[in-house]
Amino acid sequence: MNELDGDDWQRVLGGDASALDPLFARHAQRLFRQASRHVSVREDAKDAVVIAFYELWRRRSQVRLVDGSPLPWLLNAVTNSARNLERSARRYRNLLESAGRDLDRGVSDPPESEPAVMAALDRLTARERSVVVLTLIEGYSERDTANALGIPVGTVKSRLARAKGRLRGELAHLVEA
Repeated sequence: MNELDGDDWQRVLGGDASALDPLFARHAQRLFRQASRHVSVREDAKDAVVIAFYELWRRRSQVRLVDGSPLPWLLNAVTNSARNLERSARRYRNLLESAGRDLDRGVSDPPESEPAVMAALDRLTARERSVVVLTLIEGYSERDTANALGIPVGTVKSRLARAKGRLRGELAHLVEA
């Protein structure tokens, strides 16, 4: 049994957020190494560690300890977070590539178009942007997006169609370039 983790964990269960600090100090490097195995960008590994600790705090009443330590749970959480971040990055790259194909343009270097795509996304309304991010970038189904946003599926479809139309208009200048 890991007595240090056990003592800190009891404080966490009691609602003491500062008890996460020693847990983080003891386990962050190991979690970072685990996350690094699943992502291609170092910053994503760091983000995965932070997400894992956030989830540890958020779900503290459901966490199962092994030998008095939340480390196994954290290793699983950081692996899932890292995979999700990598999948999200891949979907984002695919969105940028498909934006070029959808506009029938022959841009050979998608990174040049990235600022224009990001600017076009920023010009969408917050409602349209949230639907685009969840469906096109994150890959959620329209039904899952509707559930996440608390709106009907038909509203997701109409916002998505409107957003795609606006994005085509915003990015049409790239066809001419």
